[in-house]
Amino acid sequence: MKPLVAIVGRPNVGKSTLFNRLARRRIALVEDIPGVTRDRHYWDVECEGRFITIIDTGGFVPGEKDSLLQQVREQAQLAVEECDAIVFVTDARAGLTAADQEVATYLRQSGKPVVVAANKLDSESQLVQAHASEFFRLGLGEVFPISAEHGLGVGTMMEAVVGKLPPMDDEELAAKAFAETALDEPVTEEDEAAFGYVPEGEEGEDGEGDEDGEGEAPAATPIGEEAEEEDEEEERPIRIAIIGRPNVGKSTLVNALLKEKRVVASEVPGTTRDPIDSELKYKDRQVILTDTAGIRRKKTIAHRLEKFSVVAALKSMERSDVAVLLMDATEPAVDQDAKLAGLAEEKGRALVIVVNKWDLISTDQRKQEIFREELKYALKFVHYAPIVFTSALTGSKVEKVLELAVELADQFRYRSPTPQLNRLLKHIEESHPAPIVGRGPLRVYYMAQVGTAPPTFAITCNRPEGVPDMYRRYITNQLRKTFDLRVPIRLLFRERPGQEKRAARKRPKQTGKR
Repeated sequence: MKPLVAIVGRPNVGKSTLFNRLARRRIALVEDIPGVTRDRHYWDVECEGRFITIIDTGGFVPGEKDSLLQQVREQAQLAVEECDAIVFVTDARAGLTAADQEVATYLRQSGKPVVVAANKLDSESQLVQAHASEFFRLGLGEVFPISAEHGLGVGTMMEAVVGKLPPMDDEELAAKAFAETALDEPVTEEDEAAFGYVPEGEEGEDGEGDEDGEGEAPAATPIGEEAEEEDEEEERPIRIAIIGRPNVGKSTLVNALLKEKRVVASEVPGTTRDPIDSELKYKDRQVILTDTAGIRRKKTIAHRLEKFSVVAALKSMERSDVAVLLMDATEPAVDQDAKLAGLAEEKGRALVIVVNKWDLISTDQRKQEIFREELKYALKFVHYAPIVFTSALTGSKVEKVLELAVELADQFRYRSPTPQLNRLLKHIEESHPAPIVGRGPLRVYYMAQVGTAPPTFAITCNRPEGVPDMYRRYITNQLRKTFDLRVPIRLLFRERPGQEKRAARKRPKQTGKR
């Protein structure tokens, strides 16, 4: 297990800026106002030859009585309790404050090794002066003057942090040795063959097709590659993004699924700001849950910080396999819920619709079914998405959310056999003949799956540009019914290879007959 390094300090001292600097990317939201970060962020980095996990925390305010700030403090304290070393960030421009001293007292009591970072010293002259600053009065050892924004002094500080970490355990040593060996060993011909590498100029000629393209079908994936892809998909963690309007219970649901207080949950709308990833195992499957900020209508977003939070939430949804859309049972199917469901469909994400706070409405099963039908009618463009009624606060049916999300993640990467697809296409033609398009009938020749996440099917036909929407929907519904798919499906209609050549050959004959 990688050693943990917690970054703590009072609000607005630059903890998230330092976290982003060490991670070498903008993960945590940064704004020049106190209290932007509220939850714990984790990120793996390499530093001085060691792989470590850094933890960003919210502003540490000892003795704060506000319930929201108390939860932020608890999250920071949990990071201190689980870490191996601490970076205590202070604001050198503001100087030593009473809040800094209170935090220092708590850190001394924790018994963990601490490195003090005097941040916001953005020039060399200021760095020299910082060595004699008042932060030595904290009694936590050497003070490292840094500028997290510009990277000054960060490397020297991290050398000291790594020096305070416990020695590498056997697992860490083995992982490091394996990584070094993998980098040093040359790639052999056997390795190239195992990974399907073919030297340039040695390709076979078996791939040449019929000049007219008659009977051509999309190339099948080699058995070895297909098995390798399946293994990779099984090993890949399932990413589930929890999305919804503000104050519908997203953070409460995440805590209920994790069975711990992983994120700050409050009745105050807009509590969550950064997307927070949390790992868990469900039936031997690795799952990453992402709690996101509430997404309001665009015209109601007044603050720049909220705008950044919404953008980060939407990006998290795009990266996910499954989007869990949380709704408030007391405010069902409002316009914003429909927009978020439509966005998930547009981005091709699998979707689970969760009606939260159902314990405030009713326990009557008949009322639930009526609610379900009304919701399906309001969201008929995602009629395939399963609907779950839960109470995140009491834990009622929260496991069902995870069960459905994992099931949909498998369907999201489902790959169907080509022969079965073409049997289905033949059945569709016989039971529901293709319509007339332009001056002639639409003819479909064959179908193959060309992609996953979401499942994407290519249908070769004579008039791809004129396929009616009604017929597209019919084929999509038949695919759903045949393969039991409750995820978005994409259809691509293509011309048969060699169509232009065949048309050109017919033109002279037609001219000769005249």
